[in-house]
Amino acid sequence: MDTNLATPKRRLAEKYPLLARYGNGEVARLELSALPALCREIRAFLIEHISKNGGHFASNLGVVELTVALHYCFSFDKDRLFFDVGHQCYPHKLLTGRMGQFATLRKGNGISGFPKPSESEYDAFIAGHASAALSVAVGSARAARLQGKLQHTVALIGDGSLTGGMAYEALNDAGGSGERLIVILNDNGMSIDKSVGGLAKKLTALRVKGTYRRAKVKYHNIMDSLPVLGPEINRVLTDVKNSLKHAILPGSFFESMGFTYIGPVDGHNIKELCTILEEAKAYDKPVLIHAITKKGKGYSYSETRPNEFHGVSSFHVASGVCQKSGDRSFTNAFGEAIVQLAEENPKIVAITAAMPEGTGLTRFKERFPNRYFDVGITEEHAVAMAAGLAKGGMRPVVAIYSTFLQRAYDQLLHDVGILGLPVTFCIDRAGFVGEDGETHQGLYDMAMLTAVPGMKVFAPSNEAELAFLLRKAVSIDGPVALRYPRGSLSAFSGNTAEQDAVRIYPKDDKAAGMPDVSLITYGRTVDAALLAAEKLQEAGVAVEVWKCNRLWPVPLEEMAGRLAEKVLVCEENIATGSLGMHISAALC
Repeated sequence: MDTNLATPKRRLAEKYPLLARYGNGEVARLELSALPALCREIRAFLIEHISKNGGHFASNLGVVELTVALHYCFSFDKDRLFFDVGHQCYPHKLLTGRMGQFATLRKGNGISGFPKPSESEYDAFIAGHASAALSVAVGSARAARLQGKLQHTVALIGDGSLTGGMAYEALNDAGGSGERLIVILNDNGMSIDKSVGGLAKKLTALRVKGTYRRAKVKYHNIMDSLPVLGPEINRVLTDVKNSLKHAILPGSFFESMGFTYIGPVDGHNIKELCTILEEAKAYDKPVLIHAITKKGKGYSYSETRPNEFHGVSSFHVASGVCQKSGDRSFTNAFGEAIVQLAEENPKIVAITAAMPEGTGLTRFKERFPNRYFDVGITEEHAVAMAAGLAKGGMRPVVAIYSTFLQRAYDQLLHDVGILGLPVTFCIDRAGFVGEDGETHQGLYDMAMLTAVPGMKVFAPSNEAELAFLLRKAVSIDGPVALRYPRGSLSAFSGNTAEQDAVRIYPKDDKAAGMPDVSLITYGRTVDAALLAAEKLQEAGVAVEVWKCNRLWPVPLEEMAGRLAEKVLVCEENIATGSLGMHISAALC
């Protein structure tokens, strides 16, 4: 029979038999010797599907063995697995009954690109921001103990997320808690010296054996039972052992926090991983497993260009050529505009929280390395440091995604706003972001920003306006935000940014009489507003369109006495704190 005529579900089962049969939470039914074959199927599936439909790629290829080993050793319909960030959850989704839905990944009414509890009982918690999984996992472990539940709690966190301070707050609490918690550090960036790593692996091979752990407990019990000098000898020998161990093992930091450290281990050796996970389950205390993985593992182009293949729209498998949009974006425009301004003003510095390419700062980094600061996944630190730079006489520009600015609201309010410091926030991904889903929508920054003392908020609609407003922003003696969306620039041409609000439709400014409807908009939504206005006009409804370039404070003085009785506001925002809410309150 021609397989092309078979149902999509049957074709998947024929092509990926192990995944089809055991990918419903039943990996543990497989023989250990069959797990490498399952890993190969998962990688082939990911390469085939993501090359067509896009998604997070290199990060998922790097955790295939880790994920398979976790599902082999745990039952995550009862045990709990917490992802940090969550963009490495595709193998987990494939192993929990969602292979047939994978073509809908990151699409409307499809499955999410991140863990989502409403989607599956296997998704323990939502995950879109970094450094949070450990805190949630500690809470889950405590909840299980307090309710007498037999539950293993596992947190999977990457080395990049360990740049975030919240992770250390959780490590400090977890290590001293005594809770049954297994933390897996997925390390695909930290290098470990060969000699130290080799010795550490030898010691790990010994420590994960049950006989070693039982002998260690027996030894301490015998020494403590000896009269007079037993406990003292035990203490001295333990101190000597710990001193030597801390000198040669990379995990001394974690052990000082109260964790039993196991590693480094090969994150692609599935047999070794399963052995270590089974032994870790026996510990009645926090355990940290340090796994070394390769981002993009199994596809040569993503192995050598992991950053480029982190998130892709689609790509040609044989050549490794990624499809890129030919449209010019707000991010591109910002990247060029800030370099131009920095050429003129030596006080301008740029700050990013681990997103230089995503925020458009790559050229700035190359041109002004001494005035460029990538602080890692530490949005709170980024904003507070910007405050310090501003107080010291510099003109800091913080390039950040709207969804990640949420994490620094205290610093935004307390360290920048109250002092009225000249920090410019260039907020990318403001508005809807599409495929990344609810955790990444840029719909909340207006509500936050309008509550900050002295804050001014602007929104460009095109490249010329972005350059003009950025120049204006860095000259204002106080906090300023420019918010602009992901993706291509709007079709609206010209530069109206010299005015805080301007009527752009109808084009004849001398049109007689008051309109039936005043439509107010800004930024990218100007295109939709103008299209709506034309359709209303065709339907016999007199309409005007106002474009706000300054969103806060609301430029009502420009529009006062000139608005119709019916006012509509077109924007990508939540209602609370939106431009529409503020205009409504002012008009009332």
